[in-house]
Amino acid sequence: MDTVEPAEIAATRRWLERAVIGLNLCPFAKAVHVKQQVRFVLSDTREIDALRETLERELRLLADTPADVVDTTLIVHPHVLQDFLAYNDFLDVADMTVRMLGLEGEIQVASFHPQYVFAGEPADDPSNCTNRTPFPTLHLLRESSIDRAVAAYPDPDAIVERNVATMRRLGVEGYRRLLTAP
Repeated sequence: MDTVEPAEIAATRRWLERAVIGLNLCPFAKAVHVKQQVRFVLSDTREIDALRETLERELRLLADTPADVVDTTLIVHPHVLQDFLAYNDFLDVADMTVRMLGLEGEIQVASFHPQYVFAGEPADDPSNCTNRTPFPTLHLLRESSIDRAVAAYPDPDAIVERNVATMRRLGVEGYRRLLTAP
């Protein structure tokens, strides 16, 4: 029997497929997605402490699971840390949790949020869309996978510049349409 995917996970999957892979924002994402090595986790919590517990559980699971089974995890948490500044502050807790578990140098947490703003950029600059997701999301990445992907990529330093140029061509409204189109 088919199970219905929660709307928050479906929207995040659509973001991954249309923006991250479709716009080639991360040239390394397609391979793990095609191999079904991306774990999507929905956290329904409304409490920061419960989100930290989910993060800890998912960090342990990722560390204990072979990369060919789960290479990366997206924790979607639509009901907590809606404010970007509060979310950004929570990243210190996330990094502390990685260290506490002895996973520093093995797993890192990347940040994505619907209101993401890079330091020094105006909130309405399209470049911020490179890190904007439908819902607040913590992305757990294996550092060894990042190292292998970067080593195999011809010019990894050009990725950020290319992504900014892509988003500025597309614009904030174009980005929204990309994610919401049927």
